[in-house]
Amino acid sequence: MFNSSSISQLLVLALADTRQLQLLHFCLFLGISLAALLANGLIISAGACSQHLHSPMFFFLLSLALTDLGSICTTVPKAMHNSLWGTRHISYSACAAQVFFFLFFISAEYSLLLIMCYDRYVSICKALHYGTLLGSRACAHMAAAAWASAFLYALMHTANTFSLPLCQGNALGHFFWEIPHILKLSCSKSHLRELGLIAVSVCLVFGCFVFIVFSYVQIFRAVLRIPSEQGWHKAFSTCLPHLAVLSLFLSTVMFSYLKPPSISSPSLDVAVSVLYSVVPPALNPLIYSLRNQELRGALRKRITAGFQQQ
Repeated sequence: MFNSSSISQLLVLALADTRQLQLLHFCLFLGISLAALLANGLIISAGACSQHLHSPMFFFLLSLALTDLGSICTTVPKAMHNSLWGTRHISYSACAAQVFFFLFFISAEYSLLLIMCYDRYVSICKALHYGTLLGSRACAHMAAAAWASAFLYALMHTANTFSLPLCQGNALGHFFWEIPHILKLSCSKSHLRELGLIAVSVCLVFGCFVFIVFSYVQIFRAVLRIPSEQGWHKAFSTCLPHLAVLSLFLSTVMFSYLKPPSISSPSLDVAVSVLYSVVPPALNPLIYSLRNQELRGALRKRITAGFQQQ
């Protein structure tokens, strides 16, 4: 029997057996991470430097870009290191840090997407009260609440998970450490407390999901009452990117955690985990910039200014 207190090294899943495939995975992760860093960095610089983007929607988009950067920097560098050098080891403390930061950024992203849904609801359904309900102080408070709640959530789950004794070895069938995979290594009766916390979390997430569905039902009802086609286009140009990002995030997370065991396999688990932990940070800036003319214009100016300075 293994004792977690005596374990100093843990093992993650090897993404490939051959050297060629390991290098291919390294190049794939490198390309995705560079795209995410460049795209989110441009959005952050555009939002910080462009005065006309200092609105609640772009403030929350800038916060979302920060969480995307943090999320991809939590899992991808270690996966790239393992693929390049053909290693599988990760220290116990590094594993705990990876779990904490992954939970922190994923929770913050979901909270920010929820707040952005409220922002869209107020801007379309309560347009006359938009300045009152979403002033600068209210936006700062909501963003701070999102980050603080994500920190407490990640701290609670990480502390509880890593207090469990590991009785099933130290090898994980995954390319980074997640709580459900860690629970498989813990003693059979000792992880019931963590399962209870996960159940409470699922209820909270479901409640937020109901709020999102209700908000978008009200939004689309309000949009359909707009008489002009230009008004339709303006409303959809701000709502559809958020809905696309939210759908990508929720669908991949729900499939990862709710898929039936009969179709589960290490390769499928890795593919789905990449979809919700690695791909969204690279795609989110593209989705938002495609439908938003103000953001496209600000990004174009930043890129042009960068080339002129060179």
